[in-house]
Amino acid sequence: MTASKLSREQLAKACVLVVGDAMLDRYWYGAVDRISPEAPVPVVRVTRQEERMGGAANVAYNIVTVGARASLLSVVGDDEASHQLEALVAGSGITPCFGRDPQLKTTVKLRVIGRQQQLLRLDFENTPENEVLASQSAEFEKLLPAHDTVLFSDYGKGGLAHIGLMIAQARAAGKVVLVDPKGSDYSRYQNATAITPNRAELEQVIGPWQDEADLERKAQNLREQLQLQAVLLTRSEEGMTLFDAQGQLHVPALAREVFDVTGAGDTVIGTLAAMAAAGLSLREAVPVANRAGGIVVGKFGTATVSYGELFAAP
Repeated sequence: MTASKLSREQLAKACVLVVGDAMLDRYWYGAVDRISPEAPVPVVRVTRQEERMGGAANVAYNIVTVGARASLLSVVGDDEASHQLEALVAGSGITPCFGRDPQLKTTVKLRVIGRQQQLLRLDFENTPENEVLASQSAEFEKLLPAHDTVLFSDYGKGGLAHIGLMIAQARAAGKVVLVDPKGSDYSRYQNATAITPNRAELEQVIGPWQDEADLERKAQNLREQLQLQAVLLTRSEEGMTLFDAQGQLHVPALAREVFDVTGAGDTVIGTLAAMAAAGLSLREAVPVANRAGGIVVGKFGTATVSYGELFAAP
């Protein structure tokens, strides 16, 4: 099957299990008319509030907007933010599978916006308890058979402490396993099907490269060390490059005006997972994911892509 022949009906049967750090993005918008008499900071008179899905929840949202199905397995707190996040997730068509840890603060990123710019960001977070993470692993095993592809969305918040075990279970069940990685220790992602670092993330692991040949050598070494089928390097305005056993496949970025790169990585890996779940190979799926990233950077804010946009006639 090729991407061009992938029907809406085929994609609607594809099911992705997203596992990772879900968070709530809060935006407070307001007017800035004066400087505080207490400190040299602007006073923001809040006039509007908005809440959106963030982290792994936004990745899952990108999967459902393109036309596939998604379940979201995540550990959250038992607080107001977690219930708000669950309502947003369920309302978007994603199946929420939330483990609750009463000691945990659900990760919230609160952005204060005034005069069309971000003035301040406040992060509320801590790390989940081991017992809750262990129960997440048991839930993962139960959910696995009903899904075609597993996508681990690692934001470094502590929700993927048992990722090695889950990767092994998924691969033993014959599932495609994609990982959006974090940090400098990629050994925890060993035996996944593919990882999708950006330039800065990959450089943190393999060091800087002199040229394309040096990059290919280092990326292939990493792929072999970790026993991966592929490493997909996302390169912003340079497109993306897939390194696999056949060599490399480079897909240039789409030439279009860039408004906002927020969440583009979520769109790319979400689309890649949806295409893999629908039966495309990674080499067939990468150009589609690249197209999705090119569409989404032409929109303002954390945006998504629909089936119609993705497969519109050129």
